[in-house]
Amino acid sequence: MKSKALTAIFPGTFDPITNGHIDLVTRASLLFPRLIVAIAQNPNKKTLFTLEERVNLASTAVEHLLNVEVIGFNNLMANFAQTHNATVIVRGVRTTHDFEYERQLAEMNRALKSDLDTIFLMPSIAMGFISSTIVKDVAYHGGDITNLVPLHVKTELLKRLT
Repeated sequence: MKSKALTAIFPGTFDPITNGHIDLVTRASLLFPRLIVAIAQNPNKKTLFTLEERVNLASTAVEHLLNVEVIGFNNLMANFAQTHNATVIVRGVRTTHDFEYERQLAEMNRALKSDLDTIFLMPSIAMGFISSTIVKDVAYHGGDITNLVPLHVKTELLKRLT
């Protein structure tokens, strides 16, 4: 059987990128020769940071991972995957609720692009509770987010919220 180099995509809004995201990106980068962190411009979500800001924050957070690149996008995931010759989507799943939602997305992506598979990674135990929404809420209420996000993200988030 002839092997082919795989490009995988780890998509999300990343508003902002968290240590939980970075944990999953790091682990996925060990599984695939090329990993794209695809940052979505989703008109249905009200984001705190612009797409460009989210791309910059994520790029800095994963710059130590040589096979990872960060790209913003605003189209269907299946089309983005086609453009970048990707055949795998990587998604983090924390709960059964996450899984049900992610399963629907995986099935739709597969219906749109028949060779596009989705794999699910569970977060490490220490990171499983972290989400961008929780991080923003804790920061907004003056809680310490030092262990939840990279320092540069903490700095920008606190600037934005004050």
